[in-house]
Amino acid sequence: MHASLLVITLLLSQHGLSVSDNTGDLEADIGTFENPAARARPRFRYWLPDASVDPGIVQQNIKDAGALGAGGVEFLPYYNYGTAMPELDWSTYGFGTPAYINVFKAALEAHKDAGLAMDFPLGPNQGQGVPAQYGDEGLQWDLSPYSVAVPSSGTFSGTLPGWGTGDLVAVVSAQVLSSRNITTSSNSGSLFDSQPNYIQYVLNSSSLEEWTQNASSDGQTHLQFPTDTRHGYRIFTFYQYHTHHQNLPVNSNVSETIFDNGSYIVDHFSARGAQTVTRFWDEYLLSEEVKSLLLEVGNYGWEDSIEIESNISWTPSLPDVFLKKYGYSLEPYLPLIMFGNNNIGIHSGAPGAIQCLLDTSDQGDGYVNDFRGALVEGYRAYLSHYEEWTNNMSLQYSSQVSYNLPMDMLASIPSVGAPECESLGFGNSIDGYRQFSGPAVLSDKKVISNEMGAVESEAYQHPITDLLWQIGRATSGGVNQVVLHGQSFTGDYYETTWPGYTAFWYIFSNLVSGKQPSWDHGFSEALNYITRLQHSQRKGNPKIDVAIYNKNSATDPKFPTIYNKTDLINEGFTYVYLSPDNFALPQAHVKNGSLAPDGPEFRAMIIQSSSNMTLGGVREIKKYARAGLPVILSGGLPYAYFTGAGETALLRTEISSLKDTENIYTVPGAKPPASCLSTGNVSVATTKQPYFLNPWTGEQTPVLQYQQEGGRTIIPLSFAGNQTVIIAFIGLRGRDTPVHVTTPPPSVFGYNYNGSTGDLHVHISTQTNDEPLLLSDGKAIQLSTRNPGPNFQLTNWTLTVEHWERPSNLSDASVIAVKRNTTHQISALISWQEIPTIVNASGIGYYATSLSWPPSSSSNNSTATGGAYILLPKTSNGARLYINGQRVPAFDFQAPKIIITPYLHVGTNDILIEAPSLMWNYLRSMIDDLKTGGVNAGSELESAMGSIPDPVDNGLIGEVWVIPYADVRV
Repeated sequence: MHASLLVITLLLSQHGLSVSDNTGDLEADIGTFENPAARARPRFRYWLPDASVDPGIVQQNIKDAGALGAGGVEFLPYYNYGTAMPELDWSTYGFGTPAYINVFKAALEAHKDAGLAMDFPLGPNQGQGVPAQYGDEGLQWDLSPYSVAVPSSGTFSGTLPGWGTGDLVAVVSAQVLSSRNITTSSNSGSLFDSQPNYIQYVLNSSSLEEWTQNASSDGQTHLQFPTDTRHGYRIFTFYQYHTHHQNLPVNSNVSETIFDNGSYIVDHFSARGAQTVTRFWDEYLLSEEVKSLLLEVGNYGWEDSIEIESNISWTPSLPDVFLKKYGYSLEPYLPLIMFGNNNIGIHSGAPGAIQCLLDTSDQGDGYVNDFRGALVEGYRAYLSHYEEWTNNMSLQYSSQVSYNLPMDMLASIPSVGAPECESLGFGNSIDGYRQFSGPAVLSDKKVISNEMGAVESEAYQHPITDLLWQIGRATSGGVNQVVLHGQSFTGDYYETTWPGYTAFWYIFSNLVSGKQPSWDHGFSEALNYITRLQHSQRKGNPKIDVAIYNKNSATDPKFPTIYNKTDLINEGFTYVYLSPDNFALPQAHVKNGSLAPDGPEFRAMIIQSSSNMTLGGVREIKKYARAGLPVILSGGLPYAYFTGAGETALLRTEISSLKDTENIYTVPGAKPPASCLSTGNVSVATTKQPYFLNPWTGEQTPVLQYQQEGGRTIIPLSFAGNQTVIIAFIGLRGRDTPVHVTTPPPSVFGYNYNGSTGDLHVHISTQTNDEPLLLSDGKAIQLSTRNPGPNFQLTNWTLTVEHWERPSNLSDASVIAVKRNTTHQISALISWQEIPTIVNASGIGYYATSLSWPPSSSSNNSTATGGAYILLPKTSNGARLYINGQRVPAFDFQAPKIIITPYLHVGTNDILIEAPSLMWNYLRSMIDDLKTGGVNAGSELESAMGSIPDPVDNGLIGEVWVIPYADVRV
């Protein structure tokens, strides 16, 4: 069960609602709200199994996605997630081969034919490397640590530990004051390895000494240490080497071409890694034909989440970068960075075998912080090369910035044209998204992207409304583009059964294609909703009230909430996070009391007492305050951000001076209340005409109930859980309604506005009282005599289930489904799990019943019934409604409330609701028979997840109500 989410989007516009969008220096037409352009639409991440598949099917899949409402695909050559498949010839069908280029061109041509836009990968799998020569200097580097105790004699003489691992970087010794073995918490259920324990050493800070110069060319050394102490010494050695890790392994005994070696991970901490990738593209992929197609339909060159593995994040140039940035040598402090500086996301359970701390107040954190700061410099050079390379082709670059790496993510986000986060790693955390979007908004990024919808253990069982809930949370945090995870190749493939190729072996959602019942029965409505929501978020420049200071040397890959109070939200303030690294951006200056006056116009900055304040940060903040920006110290002074430069005393003095600086205020920390509002008012500082923008239909209708006072517009809103409202404020145009409702009685159930006549219609339900309807022109209308009759529930349903089942030849993965029908009489709308004959069924449910109109209870009423609403239960996987054979326009799946008056006639009216199910229950019933790429689905789920996921509810569940109303024209 998800917590309820209410999304309110407010737009201020001088004229209409059509908009153009600048992304960097590139123009991107996003169309109108009613009909957004392809580049404003969500794209599917498209799982290409490998280049051996039929290009014609790839093209058809892409065109089908466009016809459904997607803006194109993010083309991902999956290659079994970088896992070897010895039976397949990836020397011939690998990334960049002629076969791959053939499929790649086919995909580009399909986008051109369908008027779509395509994101293209920089490499296979996550895009972290390309085919390259074995000795290419741009390949990934690792730094491997070794350690040995100095004998009690105090003499170490012999071969250095780890000699031969790679090039020697440093030999360091230190006195060990204490040691202990620490058992790690269990990491069961993780897809990645974990370690049971590690050793922690506390080192004498004054004893660290480098001996690299003492090592001979064959790894021999002779070192002497004091023996007149009860604490012994250890020697630490560090070697750098190419990992030759692959993101596309090839099982080949020959090396005739560059493709026989597969594809190698590249160095992510210098420009050399990116140069290796672009050099491969320039030489092997970018023919004139491909470049021409990319210019026409290419959108982003992109890199996925960084899942590279190492002992320590490293590049050979890092010591020089470190020395230039901090003014002292890194090598003596390498023992401090050998723990927790690998891939902190996928190897959070395996940070390293040895952790070294110092006997200082910060335990050596300052040196670790500086190491990570130097990594940022190298990583920015890596990103900058891609940014320049794509822009030189009039294309754009997108990346899941710094994802999983031990760096301050916020520092590097401005380096990418379209920075991307993801729902999986961010855990759908609104606060996490605010952390990501702050630097992007400050640096004027027009697109903040999200890889959306991956949920562990929900393959073929992730309902549309859950996806929309995820998107709502991302939107609330500042995201304005989603790439849906993901669309499946629908043809036959090696050792793959029906229902077809399934990326991530039935573990992660979602596998979208025509083999999902919702594809042609509700998913297009969801795509149009997402599109218009995105369109609204990309219109104009976002204005944000508050910037919250946030600095960590390594961003926690779980993105915990930083500001865990709701005082800002309760007062209607928006906020995001900024790192002090972002203060160096040209946009980060104060004018007229606002930070970034040409962008988000932050009106205040909050610094929590739990924050880590840098020396540069505190000095900039004092400048901002003196220039007029209000700065609030919440809970007291912040902590000092330690560095190895020995400036801690100066930093603490600077921090202490904050409280005496003009325009800086200290307040107690607020306590988080535990409540959520679903009914309330939105108050906006404008008197322009408010309009509701319906993201489901594209309609733009005036808001018909609000008040205006003191230069503000106050609109009452009432939500169901997880609903979205988009409100635009526009200058008066022609027939805009000057008269609106200010105070309605409880009997008012809804409104309608006739655009051609300018008439306002009020819909009165059965609830009556003596309160009048108050209008903005001062009139009061009495409604107490207008009673259309009671609400009534629809029951006695005929459910026809169109079963979607396996083909007789299970290996024919190209079949959508074998279909058959069964009929069931049900008095109430219950889960298929409660109907014994369809417990394991998947497909489409057609729910039929009827209603008589007008209702008999209203026939003697003094005012004839004017019409009716129908209220459906939440339609979790989408639905369509037909009345007397006519399809009703799209409606909100979260809380369907639909005016059905135009479709009713006197007498019996046929009601049909079409509700697609999830495929999981049927697939689960035969899970041990299913395979993808030779992997058995049942066995893989048992191994990875510990068990097969449970069955899920299918079908319409709940009640359907008809709400008659009397129509009053005012």
